[in-house]
Amino acid sequence: MAGAAARDPGRAVPLRNSLMRRDSRRDVGGTMFKTEGVRGGAAAILAAVPYFEHLNAALIEAVAEAAVRREYGAGELVFLEGERNAGLYIVEQGWLKSIKSLATGREQILRFVGPGDVFNEIGCLASSTNQASVIALEPSAVWIVQGNALLRLMERYPPLARAITQNLAERVLHLMLLVEDLSLRSVESRLARLILQQSQKRPLHRRPWATQAEMAARIGTVPDVLNRALRTLVEEGLIRVDRHRIEIVDPQGLKERALLAN
Repeated sequence: MAGAAARDPGRAVPLRNSLMRRDSRRDVGGTMFKTEGVRGGAAAILAAVPYFEHLNAALIEAVAEAAVRREYGAGELVFLEGERNAGLYIVEQGWLKSIKSLATGREQILRFVGPGDVFNEIGCLASSTNQASVIALEPSAVWIVQGNALLRLMERYPPLARAITQNLAERVLHLMLLVEDLSLRSVESRLARLILQQSQKRPLHRRPWATQAEMAARIGTVPDVLNRALRTLVEEGLIRVDRHRIEIVDPQGLKERALLAN
């Protein structure tokens, strides 16, 4: 893919002008996929995904039979907001982001997904267009179960329907917390919560694609404001920052900062 988005997927540029598919097929999204060992490969991947951990081997095999594998390069569009794309996506490798985008190029990141994550349940269960766009942040591979096949499997296998419903409910709770943060908490508090979520009491090493623009979009702000928030947390003695990592200095203080309302 050419253009600024391919060089820096965190840069805020108009989505429709900067992202292109490698081919024009519209069944479940983007690029050419490998067919060798599809069934066995999909079953092995699904069996290792927490989403499916309570499903028996026969059910995992049934889902695997309906799955195809696709690969995406860094910065490549998986699917676009406003289009129809009924497929359940299971990430085998790589990281992707789900975003809402304005015509000005401003983004709000809804979610990052990586190995073992599942996404686009709404696209499968709701008769509507995509509510967000998904973009690969690095070379990634996903397995896709087309919507019609998934609905048939859900009708036949109630444990699969329960797993999908539970995961969808968790996504709704996540979005409710995101709305709460954007509405009620300062940028510093939102940043403190993000650092806590990602660090797990260890230094937070940033991935190559985790630019300041990416971090800013995730907490609903812009890079300049993010920089000021980082400096504030450093000056308060809560974190230490160098070029490639963020280290928590005062975990309890950072937790208290994360809970502060505007």
